[in-house]
Amino acid sequence: MKLLIGNKAYSSWSLRGWLACKQSGLPFEEVVVPLYDAEWDKRREGDEFAPSGGKVPVLWDGEEIVVWDSLAIVDYLADKVGRDRYWPAGDAPRAMARSMAAEMHSSFAALRRKHSMNVRQIHPAHTPDDDVLADLKRIMELWAQARARFGGAGDFLFGDFGAADIMFAPVVTRIFTYQLPFARFASAYLEAMLLHPWMQQWIAEAQEEEWVIEQYEKPVQE
Repeated sequence: MKLLIGNKAYSSWSLRGWLACKQSGLPFEEVVVPLYDAEWDKRREGDEFAPSGGKVPVLWDGEEIVVWDSLAIVDYLADKVGRDRYWPAGDAPRAMARSMAAEMHSSFAALRRKHSMNVRQIHPAHTPDDDVLADLKRIMELWAQARARFGGAGDFLFGDFGAADIMFAPVVTRIFTYQLPFARFASAYLEAMLLHPWMQQWIAEAQEEEWVIEQYEKPVQE
């Protein structure tokens, strides 16, 4: 398999696709494509990117199978290696985990727009806008429900690390980057996520990237 991803410093969707591949346990080639550099427009028109419309991540499994969109990559790999590797056992926890992953996939526009991912920065604390606070409140509600109902003795949303954690991973980095407010109960989960070996690897490798995108270096996006 080959996974095309964007800059590790900035690309939240790439982080999700990469974590999904790591979770599969299968070997894969990783190709980092710098976003928005001088060659970006030309590169995204190439055959490898064409099926995705020029977006990352893109997973190729051989020469014929191509999967784009992070949640689709999760589902494809879950079918390939077993759904229990990604989703909790039991109808009730699995239904909630899938719903949370889908909500993360389609919602929280204010948080995404105004606090873009940048794992190389920690900005001074700043009072978020009301719409960002509303997004954070909803996220805390989801995390609280998952932990209380299905977290058990594990460190992650549904006990073991899985698809729901993969989908919320960039939120964790944003909370640290911008020192965003979070509920007290969430501190243990945030720490577990940040210290996960794969998250540590991604963040460390982001520090080594030479590319800088100025628009993503600002403390707050207007």
